[in-house]
Amino acid sequence: MHIVDLSMPIAPHFRWPVELSIKGDIAAGDQFRVSKINGPCHGFSHVDAAAHFVAGAPTIEATPLSQVVGPCRVLDLSGRPANQPIGPEHLAAADVGGAEGEILLLATQWNDRRDYHDKSFWTEVPWLTLEAAQWLAERKPSAVAFDFPQDYPIRLLLEGKEVPKPEHVTHHVLLSHGVTLIEYVVNTSKLTAPRNLFSAAPLLIPNADGAPARIYAIEGLPV
Repeated sequence: MHIVDLSMPIAPHFRWPVELSIKGDIAAGDQFRVSKINGPCHGFSHVDAAAHFVAGAPTIEATPLSQVVGPCRVLDLSGRPANQPIGPEHLAAADVGGAEGEILLLATQWNDRRDYHDKSFWTEVPWLTLEAAQWLAERKPSAVAFDFPQDYPIRLLLEGKEVPKPEHVTHHVLLSHGVTLIEYVVNTSKLTAPRNLFSAAPLLIPNADGAPARIYAIEGLPV
């Protein structure tokens, strides 16, 4: 059994203000050291609930763990160039095949190609087309995980630009079809097999539209 940590650390980042404060010093005689964190629900490695994009849809506490923990197959997209679309033909070529209801992990190994602390990670990334999002929905996965900013408009958010909702194609298509999104996975180059047991259990935050998750894959178990 081999566990691969796929989580982006929650630490200062230019996109997401995050603050860790620490109270207490045991060496100075305090009984406890107590940390407090203040940060976003949609930063770093996290899970999107349908309510993030769909009016009246369930929030994160209503997302069943069975949607984000379970058999996963990896679609190796590491050959896709920067700043180029990912179409259904690329997904089909990378898919090893499997049952409906599995988690699909789209692995470009992007954090090996760009530093996620740098603007280029967000602006030079490949992106999914509408047809690719529709292809994913047709596979009927429980969730789709991405190791790259998967919708083209994400790069525009850095410049304060907004586009119509349907142009956020994975959010528009997948969340509308009840497929959970797992975003900003890292370290996919460390995966050695096309199938694994995958976990992206979000923090249980009632009424939130997303939540951070400690994401990992377990290789070597039957799936």
